[in-house]
Amino acid sequence: MKARYQYRFYPTDQQKQSLACLFGCVRVVYNDALAICKQSEKKPKSSELQKIAIAQAKKTEARAWLSEVSNIPLQQSVADLETAFKNFFGSCKGKRKGRKVGYPKFKKRTNSQSARFRIGGFSIKDKGVYLAKIGVVKPVWSRELPASPTSVTVIKDCANRYFLSFVVEVEPISIDAKNQSIGIDLGIKTFAVMSNGEKTASPCYKHLDRKLRKLQRKLARQQKDSKRRNKTRIQIAKLHNQIADTRQDFLHKLSTKVVSENQTIILEDLNVSGMVKNRKLSRIISQQGWREFRVLVEAKSEKYGRKFVAIGRWEPTSQTCSNCGYRWGKIDLSVRSVICLNCGTEHDRDDNASKNIEMVGMGHRHDLKCTSRDGQTTSVAQLNEA
Repeated sequence: MKARYQYRFYPTDQQKQSLACLFGCVRVVYNDALAICKQSEKKPKSSELQKIAIAQAKKTEARAWLSEVSNIPLQQSVADLETAFKNFFGSCKGKRKGRKVGYPKFKKRTNSQSARFRIGGFSIKDKGVYLAKIGVVKPVWSRELPASPTSVTVIKDCANRYFLSFVVEVEPISIDAKNQSIGIDLGIKTFAVMSNGEKTASPCYKHLDRKLRKLQRKLARQQKDSKRRNKTRIQIAKLHNQIADTRQDFLHKLSTKVVSENQTIILEDLNVSGMVKNRKLSRIISQQGWREFRVLVEAKSEKYGRKFVAIGRWEPTSQTCSNCGYRWGKIDLSVRSVICLNCGTEHDRDDNASKNIEMVGMGHRHDLKCTSRDGQTTSVAQLNEA
């Protein structure tokens, strides 16, 4: 299986100029190829686009500066456009899973920039990485590469940070699991409530979010294309990166802990895109990263040889007693503790849901004796308050 290893590096002033030229050439080739596709009745093949947007363009005065950079990233830029069209057509035909993908868009200078080198355009020398027509850059090696990389992508984000992203082939890791299975209920205040009783709180983003809102209001009042607006834009990008890095670090550590300790990991298939439509909770739900956590758990389960299960979103995990199976129906979100009307057991709402998620994922739901209810249930919230 393939894995990605990313390292930060700090280029010299001359290398920054060379990288800026490289990013500009890659962006122009991509935009020129996309413009050709829009003007054509039938989409040209990738080989034809490379001839027109790269080979023939270099012979013109307007695009003669494309010869100053390596040809490999330019070819990869056209390949990226081909992938974008493949995803778009697959989404239109219903062959591609997930959300619908729109028509490819032109790249902007203010967005994050990237250029990919394949074998022949880069090499690792001692503690540095040689990039064709750029020179040797020295990344911060926070960890060793497990194998020789097949490609490397040079990335410059919106906050002017530079990264090297390597793609390598790795083998699955064999580690004995402590527990057979675990169910995880994802929330807002408490990010993850697990069926074994553990609870994990999510990082607090309030302080950074307050700064971000203030700078966004300032950006809206500033004149477009001015130096001060550009300075504010970079400050906003740095805050966004700080929030994203904090969230990613938290999710990586939690997902690694969960996958390494359990043989079967069970999550609920949440409708995040529908939940975000709630105006009062949209911002805080977006900051949690529930979808990203599921992707990390699913990928690491394959890496560690674990089993990942996602149960249906319509399972009544919050409406059923995990002890006897009695279903009391829907309850308000403000009710955090529930007393079962059948067995009298008092449940924490999230803890009860995580246990139900584990039972449904492991196929033990039919073992419960009382799976239905007779008549209507009285308000549980009033019983608890009383």
